[in-house]
Amino acid sequence: MVERTHAWQFNGAGNALQLDYKALPLLEAGQILVRNLAIGINPVDWKFIDADPISWPKGHTPGVDGAGEVLAVGAGVDAQLVGQIVAYHHSLSLDGSFAEHTVLFANRVMRIPQSLSPSVAAALPCPMLTAWQAFSKIPAVKGAKVLITGMGAVNKLLAQMLSHSGFKVHVLSQSLTQEQADKLSIDAVFRQAPSAGGYFALFDANGPDTARELVPLLQANGHVISILGRIDNPVDAPFTRTISYHEIALGALHDYGDSAQWQRLVRDGERLLEDVVAGHLQVEQPSEFAFDALNDALIFSKEEKQKAVVLNQ
Repeated sequence: MVERTHAWQFNGAGNALQLDYKALPLLEAGQILVRNLAIGINPVDWKFIDADPISWPKGHTPGVDGAGEVLAVGAGVDAQLVGQIVAYHHSLSLDGSFAEHTVLFANRVMRIPQSLSPSVAAALPCPMLTAWQAFSKIPAVKGAKVLITGMGAVNKLLAQMLSHSGFKVHVLSQSLTQEQADKLSIDAVFRQAPSAGGYFALFDANGPDTARELVPLLQANGHVISILGRIDNPVDAPFTRTISYHEIALGALHDYGDSAQWQRLVRDGERLLEDVVAGHLQVEQPSEFAFDALNDALIFSKEEKQKAVVLNQ
């Protein structure tokens, strides 16, 4: 059992992380120890490092996404998991992936296909599972129009999931090119809000102000799925158009989800990873950084708004 690890550690809101050795706790029942091969960088990582909204203690190790080899298992965990390569999304409140080793819950990791590189796998859990949660909020209605705002990593995956299920996908984006839209099976790209309504669902990743302005474009019994922020008060009067409001927060499952929910999410996540390997889901190759350049990877993610991974090999 590894007793300590090299880990990047929080040193106050807005400060660069510091690299130092850190003791690893003994594995509890249901836990595993993973040697990280690749570490995913997500906007939530640098946002929390910048603002510290949940008051991390000094020395906390951030990082929600990673991929690595299982080195050891705690009581109640199948020993056959040792040696497996897994990908994971971890709780923001626990020591995370920005380290050589991370302690995880065994029932919250996804086994990755052999042909999928740890680098790509580490870049996927947060955006892929968030997109899947958003997709799963509404019933599949073939031919129905949906509108997506913003085209980050989450919505690029979400657009493909919706298109593959038979929806007509429209996107409101200033940056998406027609060539990119074609690759993602997007039917229409708007630079400004569409003038015609009739949308079955609105998937918003720009924030509640944008979402409120677009709610009138929904048809009766339509849906708002808020991926960034939420609309606190319904736009329409009660019992008029009966719009349904949904909010997405993948991290909430760490605090409120039960084992059955995690089992379903892991199963769905493993199937989605297979879809990536098969080419059914198109993903971008992330930019790679060395482990000792993790702070540079955070800056890159923040400024370039692109996926980055840190390799620990």
